[in-house]
Amino acid sequence: MSSILNSTHKRKSAAITIVIMSLLLVGFFFIGLKYLDPPEEYGIAVNFGTSNFGKGEIQPTEPFNSNSEDVVTNEEIVEEQEEIIEQAEDIKEAVAKPEEVITQESEEAIAIKKKQKKAKRKADEEARIEKERLDAIAKKKADEEAKKKKLDALIGGINNSEEVATSGQGNDNAKGDKGKITGDPNANGYYGNGGAGGGGDYNLGNRKPLNKPKPAYICNEEGLVVVRVEVNVSGKVIKATPGVKGSTNTAECLMSQAKEAALKTKWQSDTNAPSKQVGTIKYRFSLSQ
Repeated sequence: MSSILNSTHKRKSAAITIVIMSLLLVGFFFIGLKYLDPPEEYGIAVNFGTSNFGKGEIQPTEPFNSNSEDVVTNEEIVEEQEEIIEQAEDIKEAVAKPEEVITQESEEAIAIKKKQKKAKRKADEEARIEKERLDAIAKKKADEEAKKKKLDALIGGINNSEEVATSGQGNDNAKGDKGKITGDPNANGYYGNGGAGGGGDYNLGNRKPLNKPKPAYICNEEGLVVVRVEVNVSGKVIKATPGVKGSTNTAECLMSQAKEAALKTKWQSDTNAPSKQVGTIKYRFSLSQ
């Protein structure tokens, strides 16, 4: 201890420290710290309901005893309202026709009238439901008939009713299915035999056609149509000019179909051929069978 307090300054510092600590202890003892107690908790209010029914904007101040004999259900209220309305109607009828008032009308007669009115309301409701059911069945049947007619018209079926649901075929404005019984069922035209084709009708040097599409026959014309074709190396027709020298009929209905058939023709490929090799195709249109 003597080594710790071996100077005047150390002894003074130790004395000051002791005095300050003593004052603090005395202050804590007499004054102390203030503690705030937590507020008391009263729990959470839960309304479990006190009646079998309830609604409105005002909360009752006293609990309602749901077990008491005074509980009135919604059904009883409705029945009372209906009874009041029926009594009011009876009074109106009596006032309107006083001479027809039955003086001996008893409570039993009133009860009978009530039962009759209820039975009438029930019968009216059942009739309404049955009418809605029958209407739904009739609507469903009508929808099915309409769908059947549309399907018959779509697939070209025969409608047994007086109305004709199917449409005719042809390029005229008259009714009917255009064609001949002795004609080709796979033909794509309504006139003649179309192009005759043949090995001599296709000319492109040494190259042969791989397919020979037959032109459609859409008009009442006949004759020879020569088409000038330009074919690339792979054998595809890149240009077709109908009605060139040698043609005997240049009707538009023949030349348009000849050009379309020529463009669809596929030739043999030839790597040694020019990029645009020129040739001809002859189509003979005939009206005879």
